[in-house]
Amino acid sequence: MKLLPIIYLGYMFVSIYFLSFFLLLYFKNKKQLFESPPLKKKYSVSFIVPAYNEGDTIKDTIEHIFDIDYPNIIQVIVVNDCSTDNTKEIVENLQKKYSKLILINNEKNLGNAAGTKNVGLKYAKGEVVVMVDADSYPARDSLNKMLGFFEDKKVGAVTCPVFVRNTKTFIGKLQAIEYKTIAFMRKLLGYVDAIYVTPGPLAVYRRATLDDVGGFDEKNMTEDIEITWRLTAKGWDRKMALSTQVSSTAPEKIWVWYRQRRRWNIGGLQCIAKYKSYFLKKGMVGMCILPFFIFQFFLGIVGVGVFTYILITKLISNYFFVNFSMQADVPLLTLENLSITPSFLNYLGVILFVTGTAFTLIILSKLKDDALKKQNFFVILFYSVIYLTVYPFIAIISIYKYFKGDNKWW
Repeated sequence: MKLLPIIYLGYMFVSIYFLSFFLLLYFKNKKQLFESPPLKKKYSVSFIVPAYNEGDTIKDTIEHIFDIDYPNIIQVIVVNDCSTDNTKEIVENLQKKYSKLILINNEKNLGNAAGTKNVGLKYAKGEVVVMVDADSYPARDSLNKMLGFFEDKKVGAVTCPVFVRNTKTFIGKLQAIEYKTIAFMRKLLGYVDAIYVTPGPLAVYRRATLDDVGGFDEKNMTEDIEITWRLTAKGWDRKMALSTQVSSTAPEKIWVWYRQRRRWNIGGLQCIAKYKSYFLKKGMVGMCILPFFIFQFFLGIVGVGVFTYILITKLISNYFFVNFSMQADVPLLTLENLSITPSFLNYLGVILFVTGTAFTLIILSKLKDDALKKQNFFVILFYSVIYLTVYPFIAIISIYKYFKGDNKWW
C-alpha cells in the first residue's frame, strides 16, 4: 500500500474514533445532561469584569449581572484597563444606580485579560469569584444553576455554554453552531474529568481555588485555558452546567474572526509548551488533555500536508497531461478517465461526514437552535463542509506565528 492511503486511512480512523467516543458519552449520559445539583448554601459572590474600550456593551453586561436571580452578590468589580473610549464614564454613571458596583482604573494599560483579572482579585471578597467578559450577558438563573456544583468540595471551577448573541450575519450563524457544539462536547468531556477550559464569558471559581493556583497567568494569550489546566494539575475538579448559559458577542468580520482563532491556537501552543513535562504522566493533564491538544495540532498539520501534496501533484500532472495531449493531438478526456468506482476510503469519508453532521444535528436539537429551521439548513451544511476545514490552515499559521515569536494579543 502506498504511503498516502495509509496516512489518509489513519487520519480517518482517528477522526471516527473521537467521534465515536463522544457519541458513546452522549448515549450513556443523555438523561442527565441538563441536571444541576441543588444549591444548599448561598455563597457570597464577587463578579470581576475586565474592560478595555467596551463602551458599546459594558452597560448591558453590568445590568445583566445585577439582574441575576441570586441574593448574595456582594460586589461587581469592573477593572478598566485604561480604556480610550467612554467605558469609564458609563460605569461611573451606573454606580449611581448600583451601590455594589466598584470601578478600578488601572494606572497603565496591562494589555491582557489575565493581568486585569488579577487586579480584580485583589479587591474581591466573595467566597466565589465570577469572571465575566465585558461583552457577555449571563442568564438570570446562571448562579442558581452553577453554584450547586460547589457542594462537592473538590470542585474548583464551573463553566456553562456560551451562546452567540449576534446571529443575524452568516458568520454569526456559523459561530452559533460552533459555540453550541463546543459547549455540548465540553459537557460530555466533563463525564471523564477532561474539561480543559473555563471560557471567559462566564466562569465561576471557588476563591480558595484561585488562591491555591496563584491567579491567572499573565503571559498566556488564553488565560482561561491555562488556569483550567493548572486547576486540573492541582487536583481540582471542573464542572459544566448545561442547563443555563451566557450570551456573548462574536466577531462579525472575517479578519477579526481569524485573529481570534489564531489567538486561541497560539494560547493552546503556549499551554502545551508550559505543561510539556506532564506528557503521559499520571493525571488528567498528562494522560488526556495535553495529548488531546497535541494530537489536534498534529492532525491539522497532517491534513494540510496531505491536501497540499494532492493539490500540487494534481496540478503538475494535469499541466503535463494537457501539454502532451495538445502536442500529440489526442483527446484531453476520454471515458476511461472518468472513474466512479467507490473505494473503501471513499466509504469512510462518507461515513465520517454523515455521522458528524448527524451528531451536530443532535446537539442543535438538544440545545434548541434556530439553525434547525429549514431555511438555515444550508448554514449547517456549510459549517460541516467548509467552515471546519478552514481550522487546520489556521492551526498551521498559528504554529508558524508561535515559533516566530509573534504572540501579540491581536
